[in-house]
Amino acid sequence: MIYRRALIHELIVTMSAVFTVLLAITAVTQWVRYLGQAAAGVLAPEAVMAFLGFGTIGVLPVLLTVTLFTSVLLTLARMVHDNEMVVWQTAGVGITTWIRPVMAVSGPIILFIAIISLIIAPWALRKSAEYRQQLESREDISVIAPGVFKESKQSDRVYFVESLGTDHAKVKNIFVRSEQNGRFGIMVAKQGSQLLASNGDRFIALDNGRRYEGLAGQADYRIMQFQRYMVRVEPYEVKLGAPSMNAVPTADLVRESGRDKSAELQWRLSMPVSAVLLVLLAIPLSAFNPRSGRAFHLIAALLIYMIYNNMLSIAQAWGQSGKVAPWAGVWSVHLIMLVLTTIFYYRRQTVAPLLHWMRK
Repeated sequence: MIYRRALIHELIVTMSAVFTVLLAITAVTQWVRYLGQAAAGVLAPEAVMAFLGFGTIGVLPVLLTVTLFTSVLLTLARMVHDNEMVVWQTAGVGITTWIRPVMAVSGPIILFIAIISLIIAPWALRKSAEYRQQLESREDISVIAPGVFKESKQSDRVYFVESLGTDHAKVKNIFVRSEQNGRFGIMVAKQGSQLLASNGDRFIALDNGRRYEGLAGQADYRIMQFQRYMVRVEPYEVKLGAPSMNAVPTADLVRESGRDKSAELQWRLSMPVSAVLLVLLAIPLSAFNPRSGRAFHLIAALLIYMIYNNMLSIAQAWGQSGKVAPWAGVWSVHLIMLVLTTIFYYRRQTVAPLLHWMRK
């Protein structure tokens, strides 16, 4: 059919544009946040891209759901505004006829949302947590950022370097403050580098510097000048904590019992279900009264999405706290949305002749 080919083509173009914009906004926001952490020395610079990828995978279900809802709404609203919908209705194409071509385009994306929500997103969260633990167990000198005071994980040293070499293995103008047996030591050097001993121990080699050592509040400080001073970097063992519920594999959520696991499972299943309901809702919601303006139905759609998403979050929280059964809380919200969608379809079929008359 002609109307089906035209709708599918326009939907694909609109979805591509909307998803690109949403993905760019999300990526830039996360990029700025991770760069800030790297500049503050909290995150290693080489880990920024990895965490950006993991974070983007985690928000893909939401981005794709918003893309589907917005694209269907904008595409059909454009057809209503240009009176194309009236032409197709005159030819016998009712409001429910648009469900099939819309779902033909949205179906594969909804299936992809289900795969991400149930399999890929938990895997990405687990890998992100493992990578963060690996970074936290790295030696102190490996996460030093130029121009930033960095405290060691044992809280017995403070490092400061003015600049890094091109290979990041050498540093210039170093300041190290240490505490050993109640005595404070301050070392300054023009440059330094990392050395790896044959037994696997890692050292910081300071060249052409001085060391000041003494007790706080007393004047008997010792001053030593050295050509090379070796500082052993103590390894740091990170205690592995229990993985967050968001990172638990879906298969484990199905096998094991518990309110938290059941609520998390219902939330993951809700992602593709909510995408289906929002796509179906966008079809009747695209019709608008020309006297109210095109922005009215967009504002209404935004409010409906925000209320729907917040209700799902509240239902999940209530399920985790035991106020309601996890499946009952989440699926009751879906049932309410399904009833609302049915009402919109009924109203759309009822008011369609009236809208056609108002446009004459």
